[in-house]
Amino acid sequence: MTLVDALQPTAIDRQLVNALASRLGDLLADERLDRRARNLREPTNDEEHDFARTAVHAELLRLAAVRRSEGKSVLTVFDEAAISSAAIAQVLGLGRLQPLLEDDEISDIHVRGNCRVWVKLRNGQRETRDPIVDTDEELVELVRRAATRLSHQERRFDAGTPELNMQLPDGSRLFATMEVSLRPSLIIRRHRFEISSLEELRLRGLLTEELQDFLTAAVRARRNFVIAGGTGSGKTTLLRALINEIPPSERLVTIEDAYELGLDHFEHLHPDHDALQSRPANIEGQGEITLADLTRMALRMDPDRVIVGEVRGAEAFPMLLAMSQGNNGSMCTMHADSTRSVFPKLAAYVSMASTGLPIDTVNLLLASALHFVIYIDNSNAWRQVTSVREVVDCDGSNIISNEIFSLDKSGELIKAFPLREVTRELLAKYGYDDLSDL
Repeated sequence: MTLVDALQPTAIDRQLVNALASRLGDLLADERLDRRARNLREPTNDEEHDFARTAVHAELLRLAAVRRSEGKSVLTVFDEAAISSAAIAQVLGLGRLQPLLEDDEISDIHVRGNCRVWVKLRNGQRETRDPIVDTDEELVELVRRAATRLSHQERRFDAGTPELNMQLPDGSRLFATMEVSLRPSLIIRRHRFEISSLEELRLRGLLTEELQDFLTAAVRARRNFVIAGGTGSGKTTLLRALINEIPPSERLVTIEDAYELGLDHFEHLHPDHDALQSRPANIEGQGEITLADLTRMALRMDPDRVIVGEVRGAEAFPMLLAMSQGNNGSMCTMHADSTRSVFPKLAAYVSMASTGLPIDTVNLLLASALHFVIYIDNSNAWRQVTSVREVVDCDGSNIISNEIFSLDKSGELIKAFPLREVTRELLAKYGYDDLSDL
């Protein structure tokens, strides 16, 4: 089918979009070959988009002229704009997924084959949207195109490598599966870097004013934190807000599976920082860098604080060692269903490092490394800190801790068990007056 044959006066004509995208792909390929022949540098992303807009506009003008000469109707200005955007997104972006990525009200996107797409909005509500592909095979190709065009590393997505985990240019995290799932699946989680302070989280209901004051003082007093919660509860957002309470004079090193903390968005707050990201093995099975590897690297980079985006394995051991050996003020997140359940999970993670340490020794390490554990609840589409626990000591196989903030019968976060005297005196030096415990 030629472009002229495909032209139909409809809002979005998929045949025309596909034909126009095919033509645009050829033009972009020719442009790249021409630049290489003239020894010019590779075009930037913005330059390619500018070229694509000019090329598509020229094609649509040519097609419109042909249609008029044949006495046929032409597209409206609005139809042309919609088709142009769709064709460019198909070649340089992520096709029909692109408008969802550009919608600021969407926080999460769930795609299963060519079914209707589920999205989660910023307010926690869920909605369905039109399918973004016509076939399951088209979704696999879309993911491969993302891996090829948008990743800084070599990525595969096929039967031999049936999962893909990568970061998109806007900071969103993409995860996709095939073969091991009933149908190809794509999940995108977006991050709002504009929410970056404890004050903003308090205004959104995640914190109380009392807890905000407490956390601010605890960060400045260089206390070590673990932030726990379920998927999508806001752990990374709270971690980012806590990091932004750290004085700009301190050197930070962050360790992540995918760059989600976005300290480069807050360069004025953290002028001296390094961000490390793990990577999978290449297609030859070589070159894997794990979070545990990065944790050891971070300790050689002269950090004042080490921040681990999410602990879920053997990296727990070097992280806890860092916390207990002078890098106070370090933080991490992890999946757990309460503040209390953090301790056995961390002990299990330490065992993954094959240290051979008995549980009593592991718990002694936990008790000396951790100061506070925070839990965020995300039930009923409402995110709220519901528990804060102070680590006190260990007794053999048990970690001794006090729940200093908890929910009352009405669901309000209140002061619970008093802080230890030594903790109260320390936080008072940083502006937290805990007079209610006296």
